[in-house]
Amino acid sequence: MSYYYKYPHPAVTTDVVIFTIHEQRLELLLVQRRGEPFQDQWALPGGFVEINEDLETCALRELAEETGMTGIYLEQLYTFGKPDRDPRERVISVAYYALVPPDRTGQIKAASDARQVGWFQLDSLPPLAFDHKQIVSMAHQRLAAKLNYSTIALQFMPACFTLGELQQVYECILGEKLDKRNFRKRVMAHDCIKETGEYRRNGNHRPARLYAVKTPGHVEFVK
Repeated sequence: MSYYYKYPHPAVTTDVVIFTIHEQRLELLLVQRRGEPFQDQWALPGGFVEINEDLETCALRELAEETGMTGIYLEQLYTFGKPDRDPRERVISVAYYALVPPDRTGQIKAASDARQVGWFQLDSLPPLAFDHKQIVSMAHQRLAAKLNYSTIALQFMPACFTLGELQQVYECILGEKLDKRNFRKRVMAHDCIKETGEYRRNGNHRPARLYAVKTPGHVEFVK
């Protein structure tokens, strides 16, 4: 099927920001570009939307093709459309972001037009292609803002966890220390976790109570 337009029209891409936490540091998934422009530079996973493809399908496809990651819940972040953001042509990008727990971070493998794929600490990223530094910055701001009104941090947690471990996730995202007592009140107000009746010993400290998500597998970005 041919398409004809009276006016010039832009191409559309999707880019995906994937966060995780490793050793109490917030990390980001990046791919090294195989071709031009920005050959060999690191970038977010993403690519051009096919003519009969919806946006989220494109984002998931590109993520799987370039990194091997599948089964990821994506949330749309923002649309980036400065005329000079891509040197090849006029390109508008719809960005998505997602969180993955640490036990899934090893499930990556470079493919398609990605030379390498890897996790990078957010506070020490390499130079990024296109306007991806701006996209990452906005995704981090959105993630931090959602801690105030959602259960988003639970996406990083294993099946059972202590409140101290959950607090560490909040502190990694915010980049600041939190008061232990106020944090406990804040989390309990969401009514999204429950006691398991089990405890975990950490060195010589008194055993810490273990918690779990009240509805496993149904942690939402927004509550």
